[in-house]
Amino acid sequence: MKKLFFSVVCVLAFALTGQAQARYAIVDTKYILDKMPEYKDAQKRLDQTSMQWQKEIDDKQAALDKMYKDFEAERVMLSDTLMKKREDQLFNREKEVRDLQRKRFGYEGDLFKLRQDLVKPIQDKVYNAIQQLAVNRMYDFILDKSEGITVIFADPKLDKSEDVLKLLGIKQ
Repeated sequence: MKKLFFSVVCVLAFALTGQAQARYAIVDTKYILDKMPEYKDAQKRLDQTSMQWQKEIDDKQAALDKMYKDFEAERVMLSDTLMKKREDQLFNREKEVRDLQRKRFGYEGDLFKLRQDLVKPIQDKVYNAIQQLAVNRMYDFILDKSEGITVIFADPKLDKSEDVLKLLGIKQ
C-alpha cells in the first residue's frame, strides 16, 4: 500500500509541479516472465527439486512417526536406561528431520539458493530489457503492475535525494 501511495504521489508531483512532463510506462513482469521459455524451465526444475526434497522429508517424518508408535507400544516393558536411550534416539531423529527441512526450505536454504541460481539471471535479463526500453524511449518511470504498483526504473536525473539532504542541512 505504501508503494502504491508513493508511486502515485511521485507521478502526481511531477505532473503538478510544472516541470517537464514525466513520461512513464507500465509493465507486468509476471506476464513477461510467464511468456519466457527459460523461466518456465527454471520454474519446472524448481518445482521438481522441491517435490523431491519434500518427499525425502516426508519419508523421514514417516519413519520418525513409526519410531514414536513403536516406542509408545513398548514403553511399559522398557527399563529406565533403555527408555532414556530410545527417547534420545527419538529426539535426535526429530532434530535431523527439522534440520533437513530448514536446510532445504528455510531462509537462505537450498531452495532459495537454487532459485537464485536459476531465476535471478532471467529476472536480471528482463530488468535490463526494461531499462533499455526506458532509455531508448526516454521514459522517466516504468512501473510494474504484477504485484502492486512498484517503480522498477526511474531516471536518475529525477532523484532529488541530494536536494532533500541539503535542505535538512546534512552534508554528503
